Amino acid sequence: MPITPRDLAVAAADAVAAGATDLHLHPRDSMGGETLEPAAVADAIIAVTTAVPGTPVGITTGAWTGSPTQRLDWVRHWTTLPDHASVNWHEDGAHQMAELLLERGVEVDVGLWSAAAVTRWLGSPLRDRCSRVLLELPDGPEADQVRGLAEAMLAPLQGSVPVGRVLLHGEGSTAWEALEYAGWAGLQTRVGLEDVLVLPDGSAAADNAALVRVARGVLWQGYP
Repeated sequence: MPITPRDLAVAAADAVAAGATDLHLHPRDSMGGETLEPAAVADAIIAVTTAVPGTPVGITTGAWTGSPTQRLDWVRHWTTLPDHASVNWHEDGAHQMAELLLERGVEVDVGLWSAAAVTRWLGSPLRDRCSRVLLELPDGPEADQVRGLAEAMLAPLQGSVPVGRVLLHGEGSTAWEALEYAGWAGLQTRVGLEDVLVLPDGSAAADNAALVRVARGVLWQGYP
């Protein structure tokens, strides 16, 4: 798992060489904990954009990186901005975080983890200002349940959000089936060690690049 800015840069270059076209980072502090502290964010972004110039780079703003107040304060003081940042709509302070990012010129990817979260976000005054919708399927369900879960979350978006603005991905047990379904449905998708640690055959993934290489093959296979 890449932790330091140097590690992130190497992993980013390898992933792009394997076929990745966009990157999602989790900056770390000196102890390895995830953070939005300005210096840590700047170090991570500068290292990665130097390694893969021209590739869009985004970061998480997840609740695990700090309290709502702390995260907002850090973002206000960022000296180096990502191209986009993900905001999980079910988390405390999500509206304020999205509003601040937009004010700072950072595109917002809204993270929706349930059909209920989709409905809440559709009622937000910021809805049309968000660049992309990230639909995340949880770990646990069997592969044959993925299509039903995905379509339950996609249904409320029909007529409101263009397919090209939707990214579907899963976690753990749902990761590979979600990726396959996303390719078939014409949605954006992603893969990385944040979501899954194994390849479709159950063997351990060596790194993010290994996941990307296999994912590209899976996307070409179509969906039954």
